[in-house]
Amino acid sequence: MAERTTKIIEVIKEKIGRPNQSSPSPFTNWLQPVAKEAEYGSLTFEYTVRKEMINPVEILHGGVVAGIIDDMMGATVYSMELPGQYVTVNLDVSFFAMAKLGDIIQARTRMLKLGKNIINMECEIWNPAKERMIAKGNANLMRVDV
Repeated sequence: MAERTTKIIEVIKEKIGRPNQSSPSPFTNWLQPVAKEAEYGSLTFEYTVRKEMINPVEILHGGVVAGIIDDMMGATVYSMELPGQYVTVNLDVSFFAMAKLGDIIQARTRMLKLGKNIINMECEIWNPAKERMIAKGNANLMRVDV
């Protein structure tokens, strides 16, 4: 059986391993993700922790972590090419470990449930070098007609 895919997923696959700043989202471009994997309902991106992403104690800012999680979930739903637009209606983030300036972190999304108007997603952020989970988020995204 063929793997389900979309044009957007195929474009992401073509850019695996290379920095990409051609997203329709300015925030995504600011994050400077590097695609690692792409499949229907799941994306994996890497990020390098830069100076403008850290807080005064020089660790990755929690707001940036939450932003990565929300952005990744949105990108995953966008890549699925569903009718309508989807917006985050709730986001729950748990923090487990820190990342420091220069660390390379990896975020992976997974669609848990695709309903008629609501998609339930999760995202984990890891520091692969330390084999530690930095944070995990869950959210619901709701279809809206714009």
